[in-house]
Formats: sequence, C-alpha cells, structure tokens
Amino acid sequence: MRLAVMLEQRYARTPEGRLWTTAPADYQFWCRYLEVFDHVCVVARVQDVPVAQPGWKRVDGQGVTYSALPYYVGPFQYALRSRQMHQVIRSAIASNEAVIIRVSGVAGSVAYKYLRANKRPFGVEVVSDPYEVLAPGVVKHPLRPLFRWWFTRQLQAQCIDAVAVAYVTKMILPYRYPAARDALATPYSSVELKDEAFVFSDINLDSAAFVPTPRTGARHIEGAYKLVFVGSLAQMYKGPDILIDAVAKCLSKGLETSLTVVGSGKYRAELEARAKALGIAKRVRFLGELPASAPVRAQLDEADLFVLPSRTDALPRAIIEAMARGLPCIGSTVGGIPELLPPEDMVPPSNVAALARKILEVANNPTRQAAMSARNLEKAKEYHKKLLGEVRKSFYEYTKKETEKRLKRNN
Repeated sequence: MRLAVMLEQRYARTPEGRLWTTAPADYQFWCRYLEVFDHVCVVARVQDVPVAQPGWKRVDGQGVTYSALPYYVGPFQYALRSRQMHQVIRSAIASNEAVIIRVSGVAGSVAYKYLRANKRPFGVEVVSDPYEVLAPGVVKHPLRPLFRWWFTRQLQAQCIDAVAVAYVTKMILPYRYPAARDALATPYSSVELKDEAFVFSDINLDSAAFVPTPRTGARHIEGAYKLVFVGSLAQMYKGPDILIDAVAKCLSKGLETSLTVVGSGKYRAELEARAKALGIAKRVRFLGELPASAPVRAQLDEADLFVLPSRTDALPRAIIEAMARGLPCIGSTVGGIPELLPPEDMVPPSNVAALARKILEVANNPTRQAAMSARNLEKAKEYHKKLLGEVRKSFYEYTKKETEKRLKRNN
C-alpha cells in the first residue's frame, strides 16, 4: 500500500531532482514508514536551489519520493500559490491509498478538506499544538488570533475524523485534540535517538550493561560557565530573547557565563542587537543552523547547561538530545516539557527573573548538576530507537488495516 504524508516541513531540491534537508526528517526518518507501507510520498514545500550545501542530508531514496508543494513563506505568498498547492495535494491523495497528516497547518487543512469530501480514511500524527504555537506573545502577526482559532479547530476536526491518532505527548495533546471513541489513540514520541546520540559506556539495550556515564558536576571546560540554546529563530516561541535577558542578569550577579545559540531565522539580527544593547554581545555567540547530528552534539558536549525557555512547545527534540549527552537542562512549564523535566528544573514561560535565578541555582551547585545529568541520561533512554519502534509500528499497521477495510467498504 502506498502512503502519502502531509507536512509543513520545507525542503530544498537540486537541479537533478534530489531532495535535501538539514532537519532530522531525512531519508532514514521516512524509512520507518516503509516497515509497514510499500512506498512513501512526502508532500511538503520545496524550494529549488542550485547546489546542496555541506551537511545537507538526502530525503528521497528507494521507496521514498515526494510531491513538491509550491514554496511559500507567510499567508500572502500562500495566497499567490494556493491554487497550485490544492492541485498538488489533490493529486497526491488520488495516487496513494493511505494518508497521514503530520503536523497541523495549511497542507494538513487542505488535505483534510479533500479527504473528508471523498470519505477517505486517514491517520494523524499530532507533533505540535497550534493553540500554543500561535499564543499571544509567541508569533507577531495581525491575523494571529484568527490563525490560532482556525488551525486549532482544524486539528480538532482532523483528530475526531481520523481512524488513528498518535500524539507526541501523553497528557496535553490527547486532552486538547481527542480522537473518536472507535479510533486508535496512542502516545509516542517522534523523537528517535540512535546509539551515537547517547553518552554511554555500553549501548546494549538487552543487557544490564546499559550504563550511563553522567557528568560529575565539575566545570566541564575551564573558563566561563557555558550555556547552550538550540532552536529556531524564525519566531520567538522558543524564548531566545528571554534567555539573552537572563544571561545579562546572571552576569550582573557575578556569574562568569557565556551563551551559544544554535539556530537560524529572521529574528537572529534582532537578537544580536538585543545582546549588543545589553552590553553582552561578546558573551553571546550565534552559530546559525547546524546539521542535526555530530555538529550539534559537539556544541552540547562543550556546554555546561542546556536552556530552552519556550513560550510554547510540544515535545522538544533539542532537550531530549541534550539529555542524551548527559547535559543538565532547564526548560519552561509548557507543552510536553513537564514530561521530560522535573518541576525543580523548570521555570514559568517569559519570566526573565525566574530563569536567571534557576541558572544561578544550578551553576553554583555541582552536586545538583551531577544529579541532573544522571537523571537526564536515564530519561533519554525512553527515546532510544529500539524502544519506540514497536509502538510506532502498531500505529502504522492499524492505519493501514483500517484504510484497507474502509476503502473496500466504500467501493
């Protein structure tokens, strides 16, 4: 059975027709669907580029092709390309038997319209929350309230009508976007860590030798206490501005610290200006976007503390990857972060003073840092590829079985 997956991801296409990404959703990511389906068609926005950049990873390959949606950014560009987008999505649905909507957004909403009109079964993977992503203070746009209402309502409708729904969190998302009573509803993370993501002395999950090697709590590298942030700068919902303000407060309190920011987006210049205005430009290093593998892990390994003060989030991969490196982490009390971190390692969103106090608490307590490291390594084990595979596979199998049954009944 052929599967089409609708998503909001943006990819790059080189002249020979190959599809590329810097995000985790590369070819190996899509191979997980091939455990159940014969073929996967990725339906996503595609931008044509002259050449692949170093660190880019292939998306397409054997069994994985794509239907290219016209590339756009923002509602105005979408309006100019909406007709072509509808055509691509309609064609993708017609040429594939099974459909999964992954991440609510424009593509998911358009696909849902055609699926419902044609009484086609489909599954949904809820990996983000539009109610939180479009909350006040997170996105700056005059139509934000309308977008928030519309996409939240659309995702609720999609989940009610789906034959199977998977959630990346166990509590908030299933409550806000419930599935129908007769549908399969299962929580599992879309974050899947391979062996190399971990700092372990033995990675054999079948033995008692799955031994973490946590940090001792001593200063990891001599010099300033090193903070690291990994996240998109396309919007402010990850809270990088809050973190920069908190770093300034920590410095004023006498903590010798520095911050490395990994990520890119339109707010980078604004954040750089913010650091300069606070007089801490030399303390904040902006690296831009790095390939989601060894280069990011290298930055995590050099840091003493990972900080993600999100205003909103689902289940952030960046925190889980930092935990797998034995890195102490601080996050905010939003989305799925409370499923990853204990209350003592979290702060309210958009609270600079609370974040600064928390950083100072951790930085000045080596014993606490060691305990955080050990706990994080244990928690990260839950996201190892082998442990997640069976739950995820059961969701795909159920979606396939129900699709076959309902298509046969409708015919």
